[in-house]
Amino acid sequence: MTNFVRAGDLRIAFDREGDGPPLLLMHGAEASRLMFAALVPHLSKYFTVIAYDQRDCGETEGPDRPSTLADLAKDAQELMKALGFRRAHVFGSSFGGRVAQALALLYPRVVDHLVLASTWPLPRPYEELCPDARQLGELRRGLPDTAEELATWFFPEAFLEKRPELRCIFAQARPESTRSSSRAATVATALDMGVADIVAPTLVLAGELDRVVPPAVTLAMSGRIRGADAAMLPGIGHVTAMQAPEVLAHHIVRFLSPQGTKQ
Repeated sequence: MTNFVRAGDLRIAFDREGDGPPLLLMHGAEASRLMFAALVPHLSKYFTVIAYDQRDCGETEGPDRPSTLADLAKDAQELMKALGFRRAHVFGSSFGGRVAQALALLYPRVVDHLVLASTWPLPRPYEELCPDARQLGELRRGLPDTAEELATWFFPEAFLEKRPELRCIFAQARPESTRSSSRAATVATALDMGVADIVAPTLVLAGELDRVVPPAVTLAMSGRIRGADAAMLPGIGHVTAMQAPEVLAHHIVRFLSPQGTKQ
């Protein structure tokens, strides 16, 4: 059963599982909290895990108006406050990593530790850092006819052979709508601040076979965030939470709660 909480001008849909320090999960641009379904059981042994739908995504309800990355950061901060948390660990994947960066920059006191996966650094735009951005955009515009080819950008071929149903995961992409257009516009926004200003202890993770965000782009962020750790995940593509939830959970738990890996 979906939980809802009022946060600012939103009615945010979220799932909460486990006990321990709070850990907020932030999904990608075209996803929802459901992308973390296989990851949450591995994390809820150690943390109170909150997975939520961002503005214009999933079951979250809000006003029909343009929003920005700063709005999404405020939404997350308001969600934490509404749930009674002053601080939380934060994990962000892909565009969710951009939201996590924005939260850490605009509300540094609410972020305990930060884990950024398969993402790209603020304030630089995706198109500037990822040379295949135009081709990826064309595939997205060609949905649902391009669903199978698009899937190969998010998951390695070897993984798709084991999970052939994921070849059509993008065939169910919602048609062009006011909501999807608003989401696309939000994804294109940024902040004036950059990753070098992040003060939270940070771990950066990149999939070796990521075609959406080249791993070199993600890993380079660790050199700009003071004291950041980094790890390359062999054989992993863009959506680590779905392809290798156990591997991702291991890295998150080891970074956030080193003693947890010994239990």
